[in-house]
Amino acid sequence: MALSAAEAWRMLETADEVASEEEVERGIRDVAAQITTGFRDRYPLLLCVMNGAVYFCGRLLPLLRFPLHLDYVHASRYGDEVAGTGLRWRAEPRESVRGRAVIIVDDILDVGETLAAIKAKVLELGAASCHVAVLADKTTGKQKPVTADFVGVRVPDRFVFGCGLDAYGSWRNLPSIYALQEG
Repeated sequence: MALSAAEAWRMLETADEVASEEEVERGIRDVAAQITTGFRDRYPLLLCVMNGAVYFCGRLLPLLRFPLHLDYVHASRYGDEVAGTGLRWRAEPRESVRGRAVIIVDDILDVGETLAAIKAKVLELGAASCHVAVLADKTTGKQKPVTADFVGVRVPDRFVFGCGLDAYGSWRNLPSIYALQEG
């Protein structure tokens, strides 16, 4: 469902901010510091999960002051919708992961199925190790098939958007994270 500009504005006006720009930036700096501590001498490969992680990865990269490689994967369960469906690959991990310390960089750990599938594929292709960094971890209270090694912010169990996360394809460009109005 594509929104009109007026509908997108209404959605934002009725949304609740759940992580401010300052909280998001502090979380990104914390993740960068943790990754630097653990990987500065390992020459890691960062895999940016398209499209949602572009914001997070773009903010994170300048803070990682050590040699690394960057690549991407593109897998999604959502598309432009707010309800997840089956996993769709647009770009799978490549053989470049073989023997590497890999860090998957994603926008959110929600249900965890997409990240679990990406991590499984990376390990299947022979990565030496595979870690997960997410901008946001959704507190669902449910067991997830994968855990994040690095988390910027925690968000409530609501549909969230901003900072790379979208709602109906809109608002990936916001500097804060918002939740859709419930009900």
